[in-house]
Amino acid sequence: MGKVFELPIVGMTCAACVKRVTDLLLKIPGVKKVSVNLITEKAVLEVEEQSSLDLKVIRKTLQKGGYDLGVQRVAFKIEKLSLGDPIAIEKEVLKVFGIIKASANLATEELVLDYVPTLVDQEDIKKILSRLGYDQAVILQEEVEFYEEVFRKKEQQELKKRFLISAVLTGFILLDMLTHIFWHLEKREIFNYVLFILTTPVVFYGGGSFFKAAFKGLTHLSFNMNTLIALGTGAAYGYSFLATFFPNIFLAYGQQPQVYYETAAVIITLILFGRLLEAKAKHKTTEAIKKLASLQPSKARVIKEGFEIEVPIKEVKVGDILLVKPGERIPLDGNIIEGIGLVDQSVITGESLPVEKKTGDKVIGGTLNLTGSFKLRVTEIGKDTVLAHIIRLVKEAQATKPSIQRLADRIASVFVPLVIGISLFTFIVWFFLGYGLTFSLMNAISVLVVACPCALGLATPTAIAVATGKAAEENILIKNPESLEYTNRLNYVVFDKTGTLTYGQPVVSKIKVISNCSEKEAIKLAASAEKNSEHPLGKALLNYAKQIGVDILDPEEFYYLPGKGVVAQLEGKEILVGNKRLIEEAGVSLEGLDSLLEKENQEKGSYILVAVDGRLCCVVWFVDQIKPEAFEVLQALRSKGIKVGMLTGDVWDTAKEVAHKLQIDEFWAEVLPQEKALKIEELKEKGKVVAMVGDGVNDAPALAKAHLGVAIGSGTEVASATADIILVKDDLRDFLKALNLASITYKKIKQNFFWAFFYNLILIPVAAGVLYPFFGILLKPVFASASMAFSSLFVLINSLRLKKINL
Repeated sequence: MGKVFELPIVGMTCAACVKRVTDLLLKIPGVKKVSVNLITEKAVLEVEEQSSLDLKVIRKTLQKGGYDLGVQRVAFKIEKLSLGDPIAIEKEVLKVFGIIKASANLATEELVLDYVPTLVDQEDIKKILSRLGYDQAVILQEEVEFYEEVFRKKEQQELKKRFLISAVLTGFILLDMLTHIFWHLEKREIFNYVLFILTTPVVFYGGGSFFKAAFKGLTHLSFNMNTLIALGTGAAYGYSFLATFFPNIFLAYGQQPQVYYETAAVIITLILFGRLLEAKAKHKTTEAIKKLASLQPSKARVIKEGFEIEVPIKEVKVGDILLVKPGERIPLDGNIIEGIGLVDQSVITGESLPVEKKTGDKVIGGTLNLTGSFKLRVTEIGKDTVLAHIIRLVKEAQATKPSIQRLADRIASVFVPLVIGISLFTFIVWFFLGYGLTFSLMNAISVLVVACPCALGLATPTAIAVATGKAAEENILIKNPESLEYTNRLNYVVFDKTGTLTYGQPVVSKIKVISNCSEKEAIKLAASAEKNSEHPLGKALLNYAKQIGVDILDPEEFYYLPGKGVVAQLEGKEILVGNKRLIEEAGVSLEGLDSLLEKENQEKGSYILVAVDGRLCCVVWFVDQIKPEAFEVLQALRSKGIKVGMLTGDVWDTAKEVAHKLQIDEFWAEVLPQEKALKIEELKEKGKVVAMVGDGVNDAPALAKAHLGVAIGSGTEVASATADIILVKDDLRDFLKALNLASITYKKIKQNFFWAFFYNLILIPVAAGVLYPFFGILLKPVFASASMAFSSLFVLINSLRLKKINL
């Protein structure tokens, strides 16, 4: 395998663009493999080991094809820049692969750089400037946006502007059409001039990009959705233009001049609306990355010469000593050198219970310190941290997720050349049969007009709009309509355990009294002792006591010992609730405990010990409770022939127990986030169409890598941002509803595309004049218009039927 580079691409609008960009990049010397993703707007290039990429050549090549390389600009304020040689600085900076333009301004002491953000980042640039002797380079912006956001915001704003202007003008055009239907007005030609003035901006401003893209496609013999839109709207607009300004052509032919400005305007406005929805969806692809990045605190407490100093996270270096207090997120990866803490690592590892961390233990940046304070020595910063690695995995998964060929483009690739061919054939046949230029031209144009895909603009947006509305009623959010294609072929569903199949919170599972008290008395004393505790097991104990109706008292004295448990005075008794270490250090005998644990087969489970007045009273075990609907959902999937697996970061014994209870044959435990994504990739390589259902940050790479990512709404925002479908309620049965709805919706979209063309295809031969030699029948423009209206109405009704389906 050669060197691999990822490049952001600007200007792609459809699946045909993916092929075009791929072909352009493959022409560049040294490039042997290219993978282009429409959704993330990135290209992954594999380059021969001995070759090097010239970004200027790549940019020129893309620009010739009508695309561009995604470039971000950043300005640095550099003290004493005026003392240096600006030309030498620019030359030195431009040597860095990824920086394509540099401009040093001595007067303002600013260095402005254009760079490709997937190849070099701002921290790399700061290091380069530091090597040049400029240690104090400061980014002028307080926080630079993700480059994806910069591009997509511009795209969205431009589309919104074009759509709003087109929608307003189209509204006036349709108003005129209604008045024409209900009131017959004389001298329609005056109104035709008004319609021409209203429609022209819609066609050339609103639909300009469609015509440009269509022209680019035609120059390379590539037919796509843009070609179809340009063909239909261009024919309707051109026909109407002739009818408005050259009516004698039609009168000589024996026809009254008719205009179809509303057809061109409506198609462009509807397609713009669809593109705007797509742009909004693409803009959301950076949400997962932003939410992941937000897990890392922006500042850290550094201990220097005995003093505690709060500094920005980017200024922390490997080897620095950080202080972490209770309730804070751990800033960076490191090893504890002093203190004890109880750390919730579930967002990264998926472990259902917090983990005690003491001197010598490794802690992960972004995880939450629940109780206790400790100092850690930083071992990884920047790109090397576990959190940064997860972010990178999510980016890679999104970039390599295969782009689904749009149905419209697939149809257009066949339909467009067919229609153009029939139109040209129609003109040639009638002309050489001696029917004259006007007759031949009118029939050829009629073919193009009748093929105008008015319903195409409604086919997908209406089905998606109705389906998402129906899904919202059922507390299901469909974020990525493209993923619907996979629901029909789904044959493997992988579930996360903690928070997905289980609640992710410990509950009391078993109590064994040893001596000195009854079970109820033991629970009363233990729960009362834990009344002021923040520990998850203490909270579970309190909840259990409330459920069985035990009165909870206020402890007379209470001491929390980090990493051990609690000591309390209650009704004149000394109560100890905690782990073996606490009980042993208090001098309480643990004779017979190991044999009890072995006998109960619970030696590796989560448990606490309760001691009263120096004697061991009881053992309380905890489990992460399985959701009651989990078995029902898994059975339903198996009945559909879908295989079920489980992927968790939790310990093997806990995972095995859950898998056994839910009859899951294949499961993987103690799996890190990056390994989860690899497991999904392995299943895909075996030919499986995989859905991943999860709720945590550690599930994000796997959710992005799967064909269909499903997030439980009660889980983290990161999982929801990465997923294609979100189940708002914490109810797995909604997953079955989501699959059913997604499958039906995709079928509706396919039906809509069929009906969008069906009537037009029937009438194309009539428009071409096939019936004229036998019956003297030619297709009147009014029938072409009625055909389009009827197909649009059918598509709308077909989509609205989704509202009545029973999930």
